[in-house]
Amino acid sequence: MLLTRLAGLAVARRRIVLVTTALFLALAGVLGGGVAAELSGGGFDDPDAESVRAAQLLEEQFGSGVPNLVLLAEARAGVDDPAAVAAGEALVKRLSAEPGVVQVTSWWTSGRPDSLKAQDGSSAVVLARLTGGDETAVDRVEELAPSYRGNFQGLQVQVGGQAEVFSEVGHTIERDILRAEAIAIPITMVLLVIVFGSAVAAALPLLIGVMSILGTFLVLHLLAKTTDVSVYSVNLATSLGLGLGIDYALFMVTRHREELARGLSVPAAVIATVRTAGRTVLFSALTVLLSLSALLVFPLYFLRSFAYAGIAAVVFAALGAVVVLPAALAALGHRVDSLDLRRPLRRLLGLPAPRPKALDEGFWSRIAHGVMRRPLPVATSVVALLLLAAVPFGSVVFGLPDDRVLPKDAPAFQVAETLRAEYPGRESQALSVVAPRASGDPASYARALSVVDGVERVDAATGSWVGGRQVTEQGTRGMAAGGGTFLRVVPSVESYGPEGEQLVRDVRAVPSPIGEVLVEGQAASLVDTKSSLRADLPLALGLIFGTTFVLLFLFTGSLLIPVKALVLNVLSLCATFGAMVWVFQQGNLIGLVGDPVVTGTLDTTIPILMFCLLFGLSMDYEVFLLSRIKEVWDQTGDNTRAVAVGLQRTGRIVTAAAGLLAIVFLAFISSDISFIKLLGLGTALAIVVDATLIRGALVPAFMRLAGRANWWAPAPLRRLHDRFGLSEAEPVREDVVVPPRVPAGV
Repeated sequence: MLLTRLAGLAVARRRIVLVTTALFLALAGVLGGGVAAELSGGGFDDPDAESVRAAQLLEEQFGSGVPNLVLLAEARAGVDDPAAVAAGEALVKRLSAEPGVVQVTSWWTSGRPDSLKAQDGSSAVVLARLTGGDETAVDRVEELAPSYRGNFQGLQVQVGGQAEVFSEVGHTIERDILRAEAIAIPITMVLLVIVFGSAVAAALPLLIGVMSILGTFLVLHLLAKTTDVSVYSVNLATSLGLGLGIDYALFMVTRHREELARGLSVPAAVIATVRTAGRTVLFSALTVLLSLSALLVFPLYFLRSFAYAGIAAVVFAALGAVVVLPAALAALGHRVDSLDLRRPLRRLLGLPAPRPKALDEGFWSRIAHGVMRRPLPVATSVVALLLLAAVPFGSVVFGLPDDRVLPKDAPAFQVAETLRAEYPGRESQALSVVAPRASGDPASYARALSVVDGVERVDAATGSWVGGRQVTEQGTRGMAAGGGTFLRVVPSVESYGPEGEQLVRDVRAVPSPIGEVLVEGQAASLVDTKSSLRADLPLALGLIFGTTFVLLFLFTGSLLIPVKALVLNVLSLCATFGAMVWVFQQGNLIGLVGDPVVTGTLDTTIPILMFCLLFGLSMDYEVFLLSRIKEVWDQTGDNTRAVAVGLQRTGRIVTAAAGLLAIVFLAFISSDISFIKLLGLGTALAIVVDATLIRGALVPAFMRLAGRANWWAPAPLRRLHDRFGLSEAEPVREDVVVPPRVPAGV
């Protein structure tokens, strides 16, 4: 058997394995430690979408594009004061002379349109575009912002715009990671000591977690040199790497201590652990990996980046559990239980040592038997509760991230919020209607667009139109080039919302008299992104459901158990999504997670990300539980006993692992990025629900109701499973008891 040979090699060459691991950790830390600064803040657009192609045409054919730099200039005496006018003109002149800055326009230099001045006249804006891609713009704004922010000839200037938003998001993510690690790692270490008793044993899961994190950082560092990688994926690398490292090491170390308790030598116990628990860990890792791989179906590199980070974290956690951890266990020997911090505490409090427990005795066994005595009422009650929690998800409104993902004291958010509250127009949210080969009169087209609901003004090369009436005959320079032209549609509605989406659909529905046109802008990106996600979602779900079903069949030989797992997972996730809508979209109890901006929408990509991530994690716990249930079923043929013993033998492990993983994700509630808060809270909640209501109530209830049908499969499939199926190799030993030194909390 491959795992047996691998374990034997790790035991025999344990010093080489551990030294190699130490060198790898050092290399990964040096090369990947600063990976957040190398990654991108965007990735929410489909590169093949109409809006993206239109943006590329604007850049390449017209040298134009959506302004991504905003200077908000406030004048104490009003922006039309002569001194403020002179300062504003000087500000525009200085910015226009900066390398890489084009399309500079302002209230002072563009005919003083009302849309570029606050309604009370206290401030005005300067709009500009930084050339190059998102990363180039971020680098440039970080160079420019310090010299423009603050006092400029009596004007108080603030810097905003998309480039500044991306810059602030990147720096915020770096701070968030350090803060989350500072919260999660000490708490996790304390809880691991409580779970294991031994400080030495508690350090092993952290070792695997750190290996997974640093290994993933190294992979992201290498990928960033060849493709776009989202900076947000670093959060998943940290939380999933630490969480899965702890999960797998917890499962392995617990099994290793059981093997030692059976009287095996240290090398034999390590090999037996890898052959049994190691096999389950690899199978579990495969289910998580395949679930996360579904994110690669989507063209948005934001989602693909989470797949890169998640897959790398799973691979390193699994390798650490079946290669590095066995070497460490072999090197430690019986010292794995050294520094038992609970014995002196028990002596101090006068508490007795834990009593040995039989396989079918304990808290989780009693829970299982209690549920299986009344399976129908229990199942009905829990399903009703989860369906009730899922109700708010029916009213979800999807949007895309903008400056409002930042905290309220972030400069880029404050600039954008001022524009939304005090400026009548939305110049920075304008749609561009691009005709690369114009064949008719753009004036009639501009007139038709100007009467669409939600349009404030339309600018064209031949003038501007408002409500079907031409208000100026002076066109904007650069709007015609290479035989084509484009029009700017300034909206009067919010881009990221239902009104903005309807505006895009209405603009695209207006017949074009100038040939084929493409529409781009913030609202167009939202429409195209949602359309792209809807188109690819069935394939992603099919891959997740299909691979999960096949893998669980290979693991159990059953047709019903995989179906049950899929249905319960979907139910649990819908309840989680309902809770997230209730909190983050509707704003209920939002103060418990800080003070993020409530926009009335939920980021379109986050439910998809959470679905793929949580489906894999829930299968992780499902495999842990089924491995022991199947083990007892194969030995006894008693379904009820198999469920009770399986839950007892894994309930403590799953509870501890889920609690620790939930804490890791809960640490990200401290993030200053709103949808990272959502991801952290939603994932933690789903993990807790899965480890308690699903594994503790619904699984035993449904398996009791199904009885022997749980294990049924047609004869051809039974033969297929007999040949290719997977399971833990060790049979159940009825005389095995857990010795006092195995912690009751594990």
